Amino acid sequence: MNKVQKNLWVQAVKWPLYSVVIIPILNSAAYNLNSFNSIKIINLITFTFSSILILFWENLTNDLFDSSTGIDEFKFHSIVNLVKNKKIIILIAYLSLFIGLFIIYLISLSSSIKLLYLVLSCCFLGYLYQGPPFRLGYLGLGEPLCWIAFGPLAHAASLMATGDNINYVIDIPWRESFLLGAGQGMAITLVLFCSHFHQVKEDKKYGKNSPLVLIGTEKGAIIVPWIISIIYIFEVYSIYIGFLPPLCFLFLISFPHARKLINTLNKSHNRPNKIKNIKYLAIKFQTLNGLGLIAGMLLFYFIK
Repeated sequence: MNKVQKNLWVQAVKWPLYSVVIIPILNSAAYNLNSFNSIKIINLITFTFSSILILFWENLTNDLFDSSTGIDEFKFHSIVNLVKNKKIIILIAYLSLFIGLFIIYLISLSSSIKLLYLVLSCCFLGYLYQGPPFRLGYLGLGEPLCWIAFGPLAHAASLMATGDNINYVIDIPWRESFLLGAGQGMAITLVLFCSHFHQVKEDKKYGKNSPLVLIGTEKGAIIVPWIISIIYIFEVYSIYIGFLPPLCFLFLISFPHARKLINTLNKSHNRPNKIKNIKYLAIKFQTLNGLGLIAGMLLFYFIK
């Protein structure tokens, strides 16, 4: 494998993207530890592993679905373009999904079957995003679906999987999942939003009406600071009402990356070659934002 091929495979695997499932789980586990003084370590490990497998399924199938519309024709780091065998990709994708869901089913036996329903709901939303005949991502609805899946739903499932609170067996912790996941869910949605800046022409050509196709990259760049502000407002509010400890202001370690993301888009929003990796800057912001919240809860737990 030469250097070019190796680089294409690195881009295809998108390993930094798995932060979008790992951070919500760690965030929820830190909340459970801080609030109830215990977490289920085995569940934390197995739930994280199964969530990675499910996201792996979603990434593979998204490439498969995009290949059928032709939108990835010149996306050389697409898994379909690299492997050139759709049957193998389909087999690996759905095997990953089956194993991930089976592990979550086993976890649900020790907590609540509602946990499995929550994860199935996330999978369904993931399929609605790209899967035929729905392809809601082509209608500009990918971002709302992303927020629901990775915000309240993912955090509710993570709270139930990692928590040792008997109340989670009776009721889904919607209030906690919203307060904990609203900001992080929006940070993850920002990653999806930014992933379209460099491919507006391709999206428009193949009928994928992403928000940036509908409003243009200039307005999109103007919206990004507002999205980041709303993320911070959600998190400040959770601290203000006492849901999160004051040390969670450590989420501000993400601010330098927020500023860099805003400045880069302001200068180069219409220059695809300059911003083709802008989603990775958004991922750094999302990851550091989540790690700041997690560190704040853990520090408070150990000093209280």
